[in-house]
Amino acid sequence: MGCEVSNALIEYITTFVLTAFVGIEVISKVPTILHTPLMSGSNAIHGIILVGAIAIESQATGTLQMTLGFVAVVLATVNVIGGFVVTDRMLEMFKPRRSEDSTGSEVN
Repeated sequence: MGCEVSNALIEYITTFVLTAFVGIEVISKVPTILHTPLMSGSNAIHGIILVGAIAIESQATGTLQMTLGFVAVVLATVNVIGGFVVTDRMLEMFKPRRSEDSTGSEVN
C-alpha cells in the first residue's frame, strides 16, 4: 500500500512540474502589451476555483483539510478581487479625462 501512495505522489509532483514549465513557456510568449488584459481575465476565471474550493472545504473533516481549504478559499478570493481591480484600472485608462480650467470649472 505504501508503494501506491508514493507512486501517486510522484505522479502528482510530475504533473505539477510539467504544468509549471508549460505555463512559464506559454506566458513568456505573450507580448507585453497583452499581459494586463490576459491576466485580469484569467484572474476573473478564478471565481470557478473559488466555488470549487468552497465545495471541497464543505466536505473537509480533519484539521489539515479545513486549514488547507480555508487557505484555498482565501487565496482564490484575493485572486478574484485582484483580477477585477486590475480590469477596472485597465478600463479607466480608456475613459476620457476631464480637465479643469483656471477658474476651477470642468472643461470637456
